[in-house]
Amino acid sequence: MMKSLLPKRLEDPTLKKQKSSICSRPVKHVDLEKVKTIEALVESFQDSSIQARSLGSVATIYERMLADPERPTILLGLAGPLIAAGLRKVIRDMVEYGLVDVIVATGAILYQDYYQAQGYEHYQGTPNADDRKLRDLLIDRIYDTYVDEEKFTILDSKIGRMADDLPSGSYSSRSFLVELSKGLSDPDSILGAAYKRGIPIFSPALNDSSIGIGLTEHYHRVRAQGKKGIVIDAIRDNYELTQIVVKSKRTAAVYIAGGVPKNFINDSIVMAYIFGRDTGGHKYAVQLTTDAPHWGGLSGSTLSEARSWGKVNREASTAMAFVEPSVSLPLVVGYLLQRRVYEKRSRIQFDWNNDLLIGITYSGRRAVPVPLRDRFGSKRSNKNKNLSRPELVPLKIPLKNKQVVG
Repeated sequence: MMKSLLPKRLEDPTLKKQKSSICSRPVKHVDLEKVKTIEALVESFQDSSIQARSLGSVATIYERMLADPERPTILLGLAGPLIAAGLRKVIRDMVEYGLVDVIVATGAILYQDYYQAQGYEHYQGTPNADDRKLRDLLIDRIYDTYVDEEKFTILDSKIGRMADDLPSGSYSSRSFLVELSKGLSDPDSILGAAYKRGIPIFSPALNDSSIGIGLTEHYHRVRAQGKKGIVIDAIRDNYELTQIVVKSKRTAAVYIAGGVPKNFINDSIVMAYIFGRDTGGHKYAVQLTTDAPHWGGLSGSTLSEARSWGKVNREASTAMAFVEPSVSLPLVVGYLLQRRVYEKRSRIQFDWNNDLLIGITYSGRRAVPVPLRDRFGSKRSNKNKNLSRPELVPLKIPLKNKQVVG
């Protein structure tokens, strides 16, 4: 008789109990005969495995952020080719439906939103294009997407001329982007929606974009004329965002890709000491990225690693999904919208006096822009028929142990 090469079955009762405990949750397979909505699909991911389960965890924790009675201020970091990827309306809906309170984005994302708000388009292309030919035709390529360089040049100059008309002086990226957003009529614009809703947008590397090119044209022109122009003050960005953090009850972070926005949001936690505060770090943090932790770079660094810096709370709920955002972000946002988890969440309002945040107030309840069943096809009933914009109920959040600097 051949001797079995298999190890002996566990005989120790303690080990048997441990094994039974570890192997207690079977993988539930996605059933596409039952899945009819984005909500149901993402919910089914929560009991699957690999990155599907990670994506389900991101959606679940994001949902908890929105329902948390402490009403954390949600900071959204945006990097990567999100507009070229077709996510402009998805991000705009995050603003419009109150899924975010503050945005930190690359200049390229904001510029490409502004580009589309002028009626210009992104075009489907191919990553295998003849780039020499594209250069001859003044077509710029973003992987498999094209933009018109002639339109970029026109828009760069328009931004520069707009800056010519502003009062000279120092501007944070937030205050400059407010000026850039005024008058935008495109209902799908991220900048326009944020301006309408009073959601601050920061771009700490604004100079590293076509907006920066336009501002450089402005700088050259006013310098040649012996005049003073406007200057984007990156340190003022630090000062303003940190005030939001220290005046918030709690904070939560949502990172789409990584880069400068991720680090900027996290550094605002560190800088709270300037105002005599230790916030304890973000209560929640989630990230969608394709970068990997083992290269040591910031974009792929784990949210657990951020705990060692005090940027994420040691007891925080966190999740990362290593899924490219053009696929993962619509799934997460679609899940949240179809679950209508934002309906009871109050709106946030920021009261600014130049670079000083005077206070934060919250609306009594959420205003739903349109019936969600009409727009998103949710089966959930809408018991609240009054969809008008609520009046603001002041709810001042004092600074604990505040020491004003500057």
